[in-house]
Amino acid sequence: MMAKDEIRLSVIRGLLSSFTNELVSKGKMPQDMLADDEVMAVISRAVKQRKDSIQQFEAAGRPELAVSEKAELSILESYLPAQMSKEEIVAFVTKKKTELGITDKSQTVDLIKAVMPELKGKADGKLVKEAVDAALA
Repeated sequence: MMAKDEIRLSVIRGLLSSFTNELVSKGKMPQDMLADDEVMAVISRAVKQRKDSIQQFEAAGRPELAVSEKAELSILESYLPAQMSKEEIVAFVTKKKTELGITDKSQTVDLIKAVMPELKGKADGKLVKEAVDAALA
């Protein structure tokens, strides 16, 4: 507030509201605390919403609206742990595939179930799915 950073202030206020909504939806009181994984889930949802908005604004030919969403996205991403690169995800999926002895596409669900708990919060689910599909192709 003192720095007069209106965008950061708006993002933080939105997150606080989202945290309260998450608590209420879980049947808790607004003054209760969220666990770290719940906080990360709320922030990840906000990041995903911003990415979707940016994509829709650019598709609609409204780049001026996408600019503010991009600024908010960069602030939100600063609160998340560093994301894995696509190459790291592919290497991890390949390693898990050989560990589990998965050989064909019918075992896609098994591979995803094995990979996602370890990559949760570290990698974009869309990239993980692409890596799994490529590994089993």
